Amino acid sequence: MLNGTDETAKAQRMALVAFVIRVVSAAIAFVSQIVLARLMGEFEYGIFAFVWVLVVVFGNLSCLGFHTAVIRFLPLHRARGEIDTVRGLNWTARVFAMLSASALAATGFAFMQVFDRIVPDYWMVPVFLGLFALPMIALGDVLEGTARANGWAVTALSPTYILRPLLILTLMLVAIWLGQPHTARTAMEAALAATYLTTLYQFLRVTLRLRRMNGTGGLSFQLRTWTRFAFPLFLVDGIGFLLTNADVVVVGLYLPPDQVAVYFAAAKTIALVQFVYFSVKAAAAPRFSAIMADEDHAALEGFAAQAARWSFWPALAVGAGVLALGEFLLGLFGPGFTQGYPLMIVLFSGILAKASVGPGEVLLNMAGWQKLCVALYATVLAANIGLNIVLIPRFGLVGAAAATAGAMMLEAILLHIAVRRTLDIVLFAFARPPVAAAAHERQDLHG
Repeated sequence: MLNGTDETAKAQRMALVAFVIRVVSAAIAFVSQIVLARLMGEFEYGIFAFVWVLVVVFGNLSCLGFHTAVIRFLPLHRARGEIDTVRGLNWTARVFAMLSASALAATGFAFMQVFDRIVPDYWMVPVFLGLFALPMIALGDVLEGTARANGWAVTALSPTYILRPLLILTLMLVAIWLGQPHTARTAMEAALAATYLTTLYQFLRVTLRLRRMNGTGGLSFQLRTWTRFAFPLFLVDGIGFLLTNADVVVVGLYLPPDQVAVYFAAAKTIALVQFVYFSVKAAAAPRFSAIMADEDHAALEGFAAQAARWSFWPALAVGAGVLALGEFLLGLFGPGFTQGYPLMIVLFSGILAKASVGPGEVLLNMAGWQKLCVALYATVLAANIGLNIVLIPRFGLVGAAAATAGAMMLEAILLHIAVRRTLDIVLFAFARPPVAAAAHERQDLHG
């Protein structure tokens, strides 16, 4: 089936390539973070980790949803033969992202200048370097979306997820070999250079491929249509991205860099478990869509319960393995990082809670309940930030882990309730399969 030439086969190949790239990227990122932590120590590594998370988050938000809008509209305009509009959309997405990111960077520069007396000196230079990287982060995300819209999976994902982290590590090692200090400033200089090199390479590659495909000519614009679609996506993507990184950001605002480093290492190590969820999510989305097209509620109910079990039991097994090696894995970052082991246990409880309902948000989105998902995740994000603000001052890193785990548990509960009330499906790994769904599964099993 993967060798086919129809759209389904193409989508399957792209999904497979994307998954392989993400797995390789996770391995590269994990190893590179260990090396960087070893090179810099807890304090300087904590500064770098916090600033880089901020750069990636706000660079993504600077796209204003256009990095996803191009995926929606480029194939549509091309299918209609509107090549001028295709060129116009490509131009608009890039310009909007660059202008937005530049404006955000200028605001950041002004803020740092006005409040320089209350910002500790060790943040100043790394943050300034990070602000210079914002436009290239935003442009890179738009180029990724453009490549994905054309089915160019390797061109879309390899620069950001493979080339850039490898370049950051390589340039950092070269800088230290040349005698530069083992500091967050050196790491951010390496990250800034790697970001510009990666994005410019991707810009040339995507632009040349688009020119061969679309030729040169005039530009046509449908700004109202594009922006009306992009803004809700900006809210959805923004909430999701902030939810993923909110704990690290709040920890960085309340605690010193060495504590940020410990939390970041613990969170990223236990996050290896979430590749189970990523795999199930990728497999479940097209299956949910196909079953809904057949309007077979029993099959949908049965597969939803199955997807929850696929998420929970492998996550439990993988998580148990990661926890068994937890102190060893954290020790790779440096001796001081092993204090983060209790945080891994707390965070794992939240991950298991989320895994117990499987890809519930995918099910809701496929069923047309996108607005409900936005409201649900906005609630979870607000709870996450609020719990972090309340618990971190009293309990430190354990409070941050408890806040994040609590938000994950709230997410699982809200997804369970939402799916049950909207689709009349009990989404829970331990739920007994409904009679109709069980009968349907037996029928499928016996042909």
